Amino acid sequence: MKKVNKYILYGYLIYIAFILCYFYVFTNPSIPVTLKGTVMDPSTFMNKKQLEISTTYSTIKNVIYFISLPFDWFVFLWIISSGFAKRTGERLEKLTKFRSIQILLFFFFVSISTYLVTYPVDVIRFFLSKHYHINTQTFPSWMKDQVIDFWVNFIIMYLVVYVVLWLMKKRPKRWWFTVWLLSIPFTVFLTFIQPVVIDPLYNQFYPLKDKALEKEIMTLAHKANIPAKRVYEVDMSTKTTTYNAYVTGIGNNARIVLWDTTINGLKDDEILFIMAHEMSHYIKKDIYTSMFGGIAGSLIGLYLIDWLIRRVYKNRNAYEKVTMVHLTLFLLFSSLLSFAATPIENAISRHAEKVADLYAVKLTKDPEAGVTAFQKLTENSLTQVNPPGLVKFFRYDHPTMLERITYIENAVPQKK
Repeated sequence: MKKVNKYILYGYLIYIAFILCYFYVFTNPSIPVTLKGTVMDPSTFMNKKQLEISTTYSTIKNVIYFISLPFDWFVFLWIISSGFAKRTGERLEKLTKFRSIQILLFFFFVSISTYLVTYPVDVIRFFLSKHYHINTQTFPSWMKDQVIDFWVNFIIMYLVVYVVLWLMKKRPKRWWFTVWLLSIPFTVFLTFIQPVVIDPLYNQFYPLKDKALEKEIMTLAHKANIPAKRVYEVDMSTKTTTYNAYVTGIGNNARIVLWDTTINGLKDDEILFIMAHEMSHYIKKDIYTSMFGGIAGSLIGLYLIDWLIRRVYKNRNAYEKVTMVHLTLFLLFSSLLSFAATPIENAISRHAEKVADLYAVKLTKDPEAGVTAFQKLTENSLTQVNPPGLVKFFRYDHPTMLERITYIENAVPQKK
């Protein structure tokens, strides 16, 4: 394992060199020459200083993301390769006979270890966004969100890993399929409770304060045949200066949410375009598509995790004794496969966002408001209009601003 770890270290150093060269040598954030001077050209709505800051901020942010990406995987690999998982599992068996407590203590160690390893990177991200005036949150408030996030994820994942290990022992040949069947109601339940239970842990939600704007949104919602009462305002100005809106939840728990920064930073016609975009997600049942897509993807993922674990144990009695090594392998392979699936998820999401943009043009009949809204979003969040391909492939679940404005511009002749 020492030899393997050495190769992993060398490979990681080569990976860092590639990332640095890719972003600082090989990529060019400029747009095609044919688009210079058009509404897609950021120099037409951002000054030179803003353009430089936008490129610098985006590049640093992306470099940090890709360099820190394998940190969790390294922790999992160390826990397995060092023999820590095996030794700790044996000690926990002597400490208590209750399997649930053994798993709880071991999983807490794994969770806190990955949190502490990635914590410095999270702090750097926090102060980087503060430096560029993207983040308005105080450090104590940010830490509060971090603690809430840790415990929410820990509780949910503990339930998952406990059930997984139990089924590995009881149903070694088909544990993955049983876990998948159990995950379906669990996923639906989380989708229902997220907007009404989990989201309010982080922010305050309330009905839209601007009654005149509310009336316009209700008129737009009436045209789209959806209830406007599901439009909520959230107090994001205490944390960020960026604009956003989104749709979440299903059935009676579905909510279209508008950040207060969006209300304060955009004109009413631009907000209406953004809301029309979100209404498209509601009408076209994108939340259901995402949910069922996740359920289908988890079936493939769980099967592959079982296949990989059997390869590790060379198929010989892989589940004869289910240990903490199995738990760590499950977490490692889950994380790796989740990352591998990201480009597919992003591509599907980008298509849905394109459809929503075109729907907003059709519903509002105001493409100009869409163009100016996206220009302001770009300027406000210091987003690159034309990001590098690697960033778009792995990080963008929305089309780039260049693509979004182009979609709107191309839709105008069809509308006329």
